[in-house]
Amino acid sequence: MPESGPTRTQGHISPAAQAAAPAPAPALPSAPTAASAPTPALPSAPTAASAPTPVSAPAPSPVGPPAAARRAGLLVTLVLGGLTALPPLSMDMYLPALPQVTGALHAPAATVQLTLTACLAGMALGQLVVGPMSDRWGRRRPLLAGMLVYIVATAVCALAPTIELLIAFRLLQGLAGAAGIVIARAVVRDLYDGVEMARFFSTLMLISGAAPIVAPLVGGQILQVTDWRGVFHVLTVVGVLLTLVVWRWLHETLPPERRHGGGVGTALRTMRGLLADRVFTGYMLAGSLAFAALFAYIAASPFVVQEIYGASPQTFSLLFGLNSIGLVAVGQINGKVLVGRVSLDKALGLGLAVIAVAALALLLLTTGVFGEAGLVPVAAGLFVLMSAMGLAMPNTNAQALMRTPHAAGSASALLGTSSFLIGAVASPLVGIAGEATAVPMAVVQLVCALGAIACFLGLCRPWRTAPEGAHASAR
Repeated sequence: MPESGPTRTQGHISPAAQAAAPAPAPALPSAPTAASAPTPALPSAPTAASAPTPVSAPAPSPVGPPAAARRAGLLVTLVLGGLTALPPLSMDMYLPALPQVTGALHAPAATVQLTLTACLAGMALGQLVVGPMSDRWGRRRPLLAGMLVYIVATAVCALAPTIELLIAFRLLQGLAGAAGIVIARAVVRDLYDGVEMARFFSTLMLISGAAPIVAPLVGGQILQVTDWRGVFHVLTVVGVLLTLVVWRWLHETLPPERRHGGGVGTALRTMRGLLADRVFTGYMLAGSLAFAALFAYIAASPFVVQEIYGASPQTFSLLFGLNSIGLVAVGQINGKVLVGRVSLDKALGLGLAVIAVAALALLLLTTGVFGEAGLVPVAAGLFVLMSAMGLAMPNTNAQALMRTPHAAGSASALLGTSSFLIGAVASPLVGIAGEATAVPMAVVQLVCALGAIACFLGLCRPWRTAPEGAHASAR
């Protein structure tokens, strides 16, 4: 839909950036509370309605104004990309070492698998804790605290003498690593709005999308020169370097006047208020269900590609890398070509539709409707499904966070936790029918895709959200 001149400009400026501007600016259309005020006011300044006109710009925050962080450009992108890539690195770099851990700690394989489950559970639950903390104390302090705990937990994992201790500290590693995921999204919400936020999320996919490809390869090379403990030593060094980069170059992006006081009760009320927002919940569930289809692929693809269709490990690695490249490439097309020309809801709807069509094609192929399918058509279906995630994932995050300038940390926590929990539930279902068929993977992916479309249409109601003002800037 065409945009008016003022709306296009407002869609690129966050509330925090407006607060730092030298001249007063009208309220963002994405602020949910602006409609109730007779005079436009920034959501970060609730008393602005009583003041006729600001006479001077607020003084810059001593911890660094958001505008300064925006000017850092590429550096901010790399820092936030590193934060979002750290959890996948922590999970996937460790995968090639699992057989060594089984022998070194004299533990059964099923018990060693709990080290992965513990880390994943920690990442899901940690976001619920860190997100509200960042809304109360700012972004830097909770992030730096989380990174320090991550370093300690990872170092202890490298020294763990027993499998029980390794599991416990993998859980702590996941809890602390969640700070990077949730606060990176919140920082993006602080700095950007509208189509600019969607573009930034697409750019982050260059880094976070490459992490699952690179991590197992790096882990395998580490095992060429040392044992499984060396993987955790490397992760510890990565954590130290990333912490130093954050401390030196990532400014505080949430000014004190926009923070929220209160304890656990306040945080729970904030999250309950977010979940009561029908449109926010719709985007959250749509994104989480799409992410669950991706989780189903990750869980099932090694078995499907290698055991059922007879591909070699090298072929599987090549296909896995191509699918990840497809996801990153479409994410860049979304950010560089579609965003700003096509509404975010249209791009999101297209992505979800393509995921559903690809999942349906996979179901028809795996059930033998077109005869005995080989590896090539199944791999092509998986490539299309994975690539379409580049439209679904950044746009669901952007649309949900545009509705929550007042609680970006809590909103980011809900988005991340929902994705991890629904994905964790969907992943085991891909093997429910045994090892002789790929049908469960296709069924899970199709159900998740249709569920995502139902949430998007039934809760977000994209044809009716423009008048609410939350998404007008993206249109």
